[in-house]
Amino acid sequence: MITVNYLQFKNVKSVICISLVLMLISFGNYLYAQKDANNLHFQISFPSNIQEQPVTGRVFLILATNFDKEPRLQMRTDPVIYGIDVNQLKPGEVADINNSCPGSPVKSLRDLPAGDYYVQAVLNVYTEFHRSDGHTIWAHMDQWEGQKFFKSPGNFISEPQKIHIEGGSNNTYKLSMAKVIPPIEVPKDTKWTKYIKIKSELLSKFWGHDFYLGATILLPKDYDEHPDVSYPVEYIQGHFTLDPINGFSSSETPESEEDRARRLRNYDETGYEYYQAWTSDNFPRMICVAFQHPTPYYDDSYAVNSANNGPFGDAIMTELIPYIEKNFRIIAKPYARALTGGSTGGWEALALQVYHPDFFGCSWVFFPDPIDFRQYGTVNIYDYDNAFYLKTKWGALELPMDRTSTGITTQTFREASYDESVWGSNDRSEGQLAIWEATYGPVGDDGYPKPLWDSITGKIDHSVSNYMRDHNYDLRYYMENNWSVLGEKLKGKLHFYCGDMDNLFLNLGVYRMEEFLQNTKNPYYNGSFEYGRPLKGHGWHPMKNYELDKMIGQYILENTPKEELPVKWMYK
Repeated sequence: MITVNYLQFKNVKSVICISLVLMLISFGNYLYAQKDANNLHFQISFPSNIQEQPVTGRVFLILATNFDKEPRLQMRTDPVIYGIDVNQLKPGEVADINNSCPGSPVKSLRDLPAGDYYVQAVLNVYTEFHRSDGHTIWAHMDQWEGQKFFKSPGNFISEPQKIHIEGGSNNTYKLSMAKVIPPIEVPKDTKWTKYIKIKSELLSKFWGHDFYLGATILLPKDYDEHPDVSYPVEYIQGHFTLDPINGFSSSETPESEEDRARRLRNYDETGYEYYQAWTSDNFPRMICVAFQHPTPYYDDSYAVNSANNGPFGDAIMTELIPYIEKNFRIIAKPYARALTGGSTGGWEALALQVYHPDFFGCSWVFFPDPIDFRQYGTVNIYDYDNAFYLKTKWGALELPMDRTSTGITTQTFREASYDESVWGSNDRSEGQLAIWEATYGPVGDDGYPKPLWDSITGKIDHSVSNYMRDHNYDLRYYMENNWSVLGEKLKGKLHFYCGDMDNLFLNLGVYRMEEFLQNTKNPYYNGSFEYGRPLKGHGWHPMKNYELDKMIGQYILENTPKEELPVKWMYK
């Protein structure tokens, strides 16, 4: 016989009552949330007068809260963006962006706050590539805009329109992409600045499609008046741009407060200040060359051969540089070739020097992308099992990817991976994580870059990280394991600069590199490291561009063979 104490029974009844109340409250909250949830559809299409053939690519819906300019031109500042892949979308056929489509920073249309929005649709058109490695893939062929889908020539766009969304909206909107973005206008050559663009036979063969390399070239004062003079060259690495080198401008232009703040923070100069220095007496007369080499994955190839991007390193070294040095009066000798670059360009400036130590004479490396993959930002891709978090005794710590210069996390690796999945699948996001995988990693079975980690769970695939290391993209690892051969060739050539609070944590990799190089022997590396302190973020460097040019000119002069002295290029 079972007996129940009355107080126990009373407590049980109380628990049941409380549970029922909580269930009713939860259900009420659910109904309230459902009442406020949107059920929106944006039906996006293009007319046959734009193109009669089907299109493969990615359709984006962009919503901005202001109309300072078109929503697409506010990318990655104000707008909310949603994206879906389309395969052979026919004219008049609808791509439906709805609650199931991924978005950023508001992940679903169902949660879009009530308010007024300016909306615009963009179709990033993909090209079918039949590569020489046997893979066929679809990706965006750069149109000399630097892999920016929102302004790439040939992409389809709709006219912006204003809409109002209430909480719990159940509306369908139709957007017609009835316009095509026009071609980029390449600036015309001037006395000082020249633009070149050449077809690369190596890259065209790999991609099964015509591919081009280019360069922006800045000539020294009185270049035409001294036809018998050849000059040292500064090869500048960085993101794709058709702007003059270092903003070079012979006229003063108004400067925004934002540009001025950035310039003062990073110790830059205006384009006019640079012009004044470049044309002044006793300034080293040299030629500056900025490479242009966008890929289907990014605005820049990282200037190396890779399984996914193809032989960009060979193309630059055997096609682009020989063309430049043949058509401009450059001293085609190692001591007269300097490398510089920051961020992506910093990685490239180091990689080109390390991979080709007999070709280049010195390298100034500013705030480079990860040069030691034990510090892929805050992730050790060899030892960590997960790129999103570190396990602790009581839970997990999210790994930051971006921060303010005062240490506040602005984006985690989890968030960055998600955002890039919104911008494009299969590493077609034109984003930072995508190009690192495309440059350093192997090709997957589907022909696209094999992911370093799962974009949902963050689990690291160590077969990919080991591939990156073993194929020499971890520059510290490569240098350390080949110092007996590289040391003498690199001695005195390497100079590093980085802020102590780099926003992408890139200073951590530079610290690792310094730890290795400061302990080198036979020979000692004999270069330099300088850190911006305190609280200097990404983009910091301790000198203005013209001061760097002076430093490079002096270095080249000091390393000029005696039989070539006095140099002709130091005229006033």
